[in-house]
Amino acid sequence: MKTLTRILCVLCLPLSAWAQVPEPPSIAAKSYILYDFDSQQTLAERDALMRVEPASITKIMTAYIAFDEIKQGRITLNDQVLISEKAWRTPGSRTFVEVGKRVVLEDLLMGSIVQSGNDATVAIAEHIAGDESVFAQMMNKQAARMGMKDTHFMNSTGLPDAEHYTTAHDIAILADYLIRDFPQQYKHYYSTREFTFGHGKQISQMNRNMLLDMDPFADGIKTGHTESAGYCLAASSIREGRRIISVVMGTSGMQARATASKALLDYGFRFFENVTQFGVDKPVERVTAWKGSVSQLPVGTVAPVSISLPRGTADKLKTEYQISTQAIAPIQAGQELGTLTLSVEGKTLRTLPLVALADVAEGGLLTRAVDSLRLWWAE
Repeated sequence: MKTLTRILCVLCLPLSAWAQVPEPPSIAAKSYILYDFDSQQTLAERDALMRVEPASITKIMTAYIAFDEIKQGRITLNDQVLISEKAWRTPGSRTFVEVGKRVVLEDLLMGSIVQSGNDATVAIAEHIAGDESVFAQMMNKQAARMGMKDTHFMNSTGLPDAEHYTTAHDIAILADYLIRDFPQQYKHYYSTREFTFGHGKQISQMNRNMLLDMDPFADGIKTGHTESAGYCLAASSIREGRRIISVVMGTSGMQARATASKALLDYGFRFFENVTQFGVDKPVERVTAWKGSVSQLPVGTVAPVSISLPRGTADKLKTEYQISTQAIAPIQAGQELGTLTLSVEGKTLRTLPLVALADVAEGGLLTRAVDSLRLWWAE
């Protein structure tokens, strides 16, 4: 998936297009961002690039790496993970794993995601990398790949460290990658309300994400809290097939972070809509296929393109394209030929590659000769 490094660009929409949209709700938080999943655009934000502590929201990256390791076949959900003394002694929220015992990896994932257990999280990190500091290197490499430019991890849990930091913007990127790359795992783990674990006495703990009960459409994602970070929540809600993600950092309490997240999500669904255009079956235009077996080539985008706009402004969206490379056969579907620009009232919202949507073989000798002359004449 393309690196999501420019999700704040929608904030450049001209004022006239936003005039009918109320200001975002007043959120008592250090920073926040409201992000549309399909369009990968920001709908609202405040200080989203400010460096903050992620606390246990860090565990989204820990789970992402675990899911990827499973996908690559290097570990399995059925792995019996030996609990080290370090994992057992890790302070903060706990799943109550016992030192020297073996725990199935899937239970550790449940403990980390649902219960936010620091002990379970460290056990996962050690199982994957042998040592938590090595695992942190894996986390930072993934963050760099994803385009999380203002993030640095020192541990798998989010326990305070001067060099462990992120931004609301980067957490939105991470949440996007989690849901897009591992949709089944996300659906299975992140909306789970309660998890019970114990070798002897069974201990049940509720998911700390209160939004799961406040919003019937919410399906994740992860809470975080330390004294220095405050109460944080990366949240997601999906309504009528449209997903919006909110990240709220540094509120005053569990209820406050859930209430703030719901207010932002309600705002996004109420005042913005998505317009979906293009794709293989809906070309932007047909251009000349020089020296080809056919004369016309459909061009556009391989996948449908979603754009978030204030409700009622879809008629203001303008599409323009520019050919930078002549379509000269042989042509392969997906070959980049130019750029496609989407704008509102002269302000660019998105610039995308314009690509060939079909293969075109070379034409006959006469066609190639005639088109060579035409191309020469046009230069």
